[in-house]
Amino acid sequence: MNETMVCVVGNVATQPVYRESPTGPTARFRLAVTARYLDREKNVWTDGHTNFFTVWARRALATNVAASVSVGDPLIVQGRLKVRTEQRDGQGWLSADLDAAAIGHDLARGTSAFRRPSRSEAQPGASPQPEPDWETGPTSRPGTRDRPGTEDQPRPEPVGMT
Repeated sequence: MNETMVCVVGNVATQPVYRESPTGPTARFRLAVTARYLDREKNVWTDGHTNFFTVWARRALATNVAASVSVGDPLIVQGRLKVRTEQRDGQGWLSADLDAAAIGHDLARGTSAFRRPSRSEAQPGASPQPEPDWETGPTSRPGTRDRPGTEDQPRPEPVGMT
């Protein structure tokens, strides 16, 4: 598929709006992205033009956006760019939407505490899935098939999997 994937860094300009629909939850908010440049004459950083994007999140991403994002937060958003044109009151309007695949806080500008949603929050009504079998045999580890002597080396335990 020919889609324009972009990654933008900016600040949340509007409070996220969360809605439940028959196709699943959605959330949307506006992201302000301001270019900065070094003014060599004054030797100071200066704000350039600000672009505004409407960011759309769906399903679990929408639920997590509603619980985690607020106005002013610095974010990094990766997703599909969609540019729309429309006529309103006899004038042509152009808008840029991002159909988000991933959203995260910009840790270059602050700290964040990650928390996984509980199973009941993540998928209401879903039955818990069994724990995967991490012990799959010595030759199934990537890169060990062609290296003799790696079969009897201790395997690392998975970390953080509950």
